[in-house]
Amino acid sequence: MGADNSLNKIVLFDGVCNLCSSSVQFILKRNSKKNLKFASLQSDFGQSQLIKFQLSAEVKTIVYLKGEKAYLRSDAVLEICKELNGLYPILSVYTITPRFARDWIYNVIAKHRYQWFGKKDQCWIPSTEFSERFI
Repeated sequence: MGADNSLNKIVLFDGVCNLCSSSVQFILKRNSKKNLKFASLQSDFGQSQLIKFQLSAEVKTIVYLKGEKAYLRSDAVLEICKELNGLYPILSVYTITPRFARDWIYNVIAKHRYQWFGKKDQCWIPSTEFSERFI
């Protein structure tokens, strides 16, 4: 790990997506280690990280940056689960399921997320309780 441990585990999310914002709130409440940081994909920081990890600026999926590795879609979700309280880390057992199958389910939900869950006009703003966890 690098010298700045606060930037070793970062969740990039679609800040205007209601499902994505709700997911971030879910993670915040279950990450008692407080070792995850967050940034919207639309932010300058989010865009700079996409460039750094050689990902398209058009990425509209959850991205989990852990050290020098970027995880996308279901891989990101399962890696994030390892950082949560309770039984959520057990979900990482689903990595034995082939990625194409996991990502197919993920992509169906992602494709319809605005239709099913709605979209905001601007990025979600965290409460003061969680604001220090956002970049």
